[in-house]
Amino acid sequence: MTDDHSRPSAADDLPSKLYLQLLKKCLTRDGFGPEYEPYRPRTGTLRWYLAWLARNLFFSHKVELIRAISPDPRMREEGRGWPRDGETMIGLKRLDNLEDCIMDVLRAQVPGDLIETGVWRGGAAIFMRAVLKAYRDTTRTVWAADSFQGLPKPDPGRYPADAGDRHWVSPQLAVSLEQVQANFSRYGLLDDQVRFLVGWFRDTLPTVPSERFAVIRLDGDMYESTMEALQSLYPKLSIGGYAIIDDYGAVPACKAAVEDFRAKHGILEKLETIDWTGVFWKRLH
Repeated sequence: MTDDHSRPSAADDLPSKLYLQLLKKCLTRDGFGPEYEPYRPRTGTLRWYLAWLARNLFFSHKVELIRAISPDPRMREEGRGWPRDGETMIGLKRLDNLEDCIMDVLRAQVPGDLIETGVWRGGAAIFMRAVLKAYRDTTRTVWAADSFQGLPKPDPGRYPADAGDRHWVSPQLAVSLEQVQANFSRYGLLDDQVRFLVGWFRDTLPTVPSERFAVIRLDGDMYESTMEALQSLYPKLSIGGYAIIDDYGAVPACKAAVEDFRAKHGILEKLETIDWTGVFWKRLH
């Protein structure tokens, strides 16, 4: 819920927009120049030999070779590439959409908190908190739900669409709670308006201690993660609030979960496209 002091005003609009635009570039590392990664030439090649010489003959201490990679700006915009040290991989278009949805519920005073299910390094949830702070909303909580140890093993007995899913073996998707909290702190946004739900969605979301949501952003990749989040959170989504699905275009199982849920519950609101993978709709009924 909001009060008159937390509704966006024309006087606040420009500085708040500039702050949020800069934050989006920071979270995605858009325009930050080259990124660097370890360089390991193929064994036996000339480059491997030169690298061996550099490590063993020319330096008195252990060194690691790195190489520069220049990210494609279009990749950052669309959220197709993973920044090596950025806090989010969702890209500028999906952050723009998140801002638009939050701004709409603030202006319309749609009641409820904000939640992201599947936070990775925390970037989108950090941005949620930033929007509230930019417009001085002190009444809403940002919930960050994640196992903080990666994705669950598929349970094809309950969710056949997840059979063969390999997300759970990806170490890049396992980011600790401590690291996510540190990322919030880096931007000065770790405070009592941020709460963390630690564990598998099937265990944490059914009892999330919030009665109402204005924006739910689901980024769980799998059928199970998407369906569990929809079942627990959508009944609490306020009329006029938004459901945002990150992986609809990228993961067929996620798309199947969304379509199954919408069909079962007679959800007819138009599914809007954000970019190549993200979709959202505004709850009207």
